[in-house]
Amino acid sequence: MPPGGMEYVWEEEKLGKAYDARLMRRLLRYVRPYRGLFALAIALSFGVTALELVIPYITKTAIDGYIVPAARGALPFERAFQGVLTLALLFVGVLLLRLLAAFGQTYLLQHTGQRVMYDMRTQIFAHLMRLPVRFFDRNPVGRLVTRATNDVAAINEMYSAVLVSAFKDVFLIVGILAIMLGLNWKLALLVLLLVPLLGWVTFEFRKRAREAFREVRRKLAKLNAYLAESLSGMAIIQLFVRERRSFDEFHKINVEEYQAHLRQIMVFATFQPLIHIINALGAALILWYGGSGVLQGAFTLGSLVAFLSYVDMLFQPIRDLSEKYNILQGAMAASERIFQLLDEPPERYKGRKLPDVKGRIEFRDVWFSYQAEPQDEADWTLKGVSFTVEPGERVALVGPTGSGKTTIISLLLRLYEPQRGQILLDGVDLRELDLQFLRSQMAVVLQDVFLFSGDVLGNIRLHAETIPREKAIEAARFVQADRFIRELPHGYETEVKERGATLSVGQRQLLAFARAVAFDPKILILDEATAHIDSKTEHLIQQSIDKIMEGRTAIVIAHRLSTVRHCDKILVLHKGRLVEQGTHEALLARRGLYYALYTLQFGETGRPALNGAAWER
Repeated sequence: MPPGGMEYVWEEEKLGKAYDARLMRRLLRYVRPYRGLFALAIALSFGVTALELVIPYITKTAIDGYIVPAARGALPFERAFQGVLTLALLFVGVLLLRLLAAFGQTYLLQHTGQRVMYDMRTQIFAHLMRLPVRFFDRNPVGRLVTRATNDVAAINEMYSAVLVSAFKDVFLIVGILAIMLGLNWKLALLVLLLVPLLGWVTFEFRKRAREAFREVRRKLAKLNAYLAESLSGMAIIQLFVRERRSFDEFHKINVEEYQAHLRQIMVFATFQPLIHIINALGAALILWYGGSGVLQGAFTLGSLVAFLSYVDMLFQPIRDLSEKYNILQGAMAASERIFQLLDEPPERYKGRKLPDVKGRIEFRDVWFSYQAEPQDEADWTLKGVSFTVEPGERVALVGPTGSGKTTIISLLLRLYEPQRGQILLDGVDLRELDLQFLRSQMAVVLQDVFLFSGDVLGNIRLHAETIPREKAIEAARFVQADRFIRELPHGYETEVKERGATLSVGQRQLLAFARAVAFDPKILILDEATAHIDSKTEHLIQQSIDKIMEGRTAIVIAHRLSTVRHCDKILVLHKGRLVEQGTHEALLARRGLYYALYTLQFGETGRPALNGAAWER
């Protein structure tokens, strides 16, 4: 657990209303394409309920029409036997029909639910692909994965277990009450006297179950968070001998979660027996009053037996209330989170496409902050940055950590948009350009290379149909990556494990260079691209880098100043401002911040390694 005993409160664990009409209307839109199947499932559920209502009445008819008269001698045995046999066959037939109808209902519900899940997951993933990077900055990956998996599954459970059963339960209750009133209205009214008691028990259960459910979810979120954090930081825990401390903290949270579950179990363990007691009380009233009626001849034995069956059926939906309530509440909370995600505004993709990109880049008084509403100057990452990169020019961005170098690249790729100023490509504001067109003109080689699961060739091509196999292999040869690829067990078809775990950092960067060459961009961006490559490998690919840059606009971010000495222009950033620009020789002669950085790295004599005044210029 973090210092200070910080509580983990995850947005996933928040609970909304058990039923929200606005959310339900949105959920039902997903059923609309399958409304025919859904309607058929509801019709089958009505059929199942109707068949269930018939079964006790068949029993009543057998008792009153054949068994009792035969026992009294009022009906010949052969006729009574034939009548009971006929009703028994009818009973079996009704059960078989109910089985078929229940099978059809379950299959249709599950089929429809799976189609709805498929549609929702597709929509969520497609929407995630179009959201800006700023959204992912504030939303953990685990939370977004939960949206497309657990939350969608919770909604499917509501469709299949609650929505249709709600119609069935209403129809069942109305049908039972109608039959009971038809059989004996006085006995039916006697059973209805228990409704106020039943309503009070149900209301208390809903209130207490909600509180218990919320507490369990909160404690479970806390447990999951601590477990995930501990597993991620296991190396640090072991290095600093914090195993016992971590275990004690986990044990404490685990006990809290266990106790919260016990409290929830107590609520449910109390509710179910109370419903059974009320059910038994109803049966006792029927036996007392109905039995007296049978003895007095005012009521038949078959009607009494049927009444007992109908009372048990009447209480069945109420006994299932606890499970349905939890499912509905979980589905409402899940749908709220899903719709909150789907309501996030996507990036604006559509725009102009330039007929022939030259590669001229211009920043005009650009101000940018990662905060939505920066309050003071310290909140700004870039402050009035202006510069121009001519077509085919090689420009380096240098400066201390946090000076804004990577932010400039992010803005150029339109991963973010500036709050003030303009960024232009060939004289056109980036915000006017088609986003996919804009990014297709650029290739980026990052310091931390991301590789996808699949083979080596797929990671170079990124499964782009416009890049044939031969072109991808030629790109690998161009950047000196072909040598190590052919030494792999299956060459270009070698499987790359998650995030390229089976490759060295340098090998992953070589693949990133090959990827950039294969896509043949107009603008090449290198962000500390050779930081993790050994000196020998760096020397091998330096000539390839020069070839890659030839005829292209290139922007290079580097901390090792030896890699930018031959750039046409060097932009020096400090605290979000562009403080110097010029060639390597001109900047050294100026003896400013660039000179201080260069001296710090190469230890030239005749001047202090780091001049404090230079840092503040």
